[in-house]
Amino acid sequence: PAAAQIKDVVYATLEGGKKLGLDIYLPAGSATPALVVWVHGGAWNAGTRAQYPQELVANGFAVASVDFRQTSEAPFPANVHDIKAAIRFLRASAAHYGYRSERIGIAGASSGGHLAALVGVTNGHAELEGKVGDQPQQSSSVQAIVSYFGASNLTTILAQSTPHGHSVRKPALERLLGAAPENAPELARLASPVFHVGSNDPPLLLLHGDQDPQMPVNQALELQGAYEKAGPDVVLEIVHGVA
Repeated sequence: PAAAQIKDVVYATLEGGKKLGLDIYLPAGSATPALVVWVHGGAWNAGTRAQYPQELVANGFAVASVDFRQTSEAPFPANVHDIKAAIRFLRASAAHYGYRSERIGIAGASSGGHLAALVGVTNGHAELEGKVGDQPQQSSSVQAIVSYFGASNLTTILAQSTPHGHSVRKPALERLLGAAPENAPELARLASPVFHVGSNDPPLLLLHGDQDPQMPVNQALELQGAYEKAGPDVVLEIVHGVA
């Protein structure tokens, strides 16, 4: 089959009528590729689903780049509820669009890496599943996670940040949580992948530059440590000299 792009697919309509969309990119030459759900970055409040990793499609993966509510519209966990609804829709629609329903991975960069990891390690978590979308009977579980320089522990990240990172992240976290992490400790823990890791979680690939001025490399190390303690497969690739 030829490569294909299916744009502006509505996966859920919210109360009030707002439609949430996604774009599906199918690779050439594969009748039933594995699917990667892509979560864009942008400090949880910017960026669009038009940003997606073309190299994954070129290497034979189907990619679904998803919309989710930005923090200016609704604080956490609205974004996680939306992404999980997108996965349920995509699993229900696999035969229609032509990818495998049993092999769905999730990946994202920066704030999208944080959300991808959080969604991936909270399969079936009642508080984070939400009630968005029309496929409650479907599973929102994923079978693999890739986090490109994503946050993993919102209770430690500010202490680890450079002055530049701190100046960017403090307002972003306050928008995400509705308060500074120290003033909303339970919500900060709920939003932190490290506190959800368990022995049955999907394999995880972490990619991080050791000179990143924006996202502390400690965040990748913390999630690697949580995985190693719990037992599922984890690979951390620290790219030396990369900001």
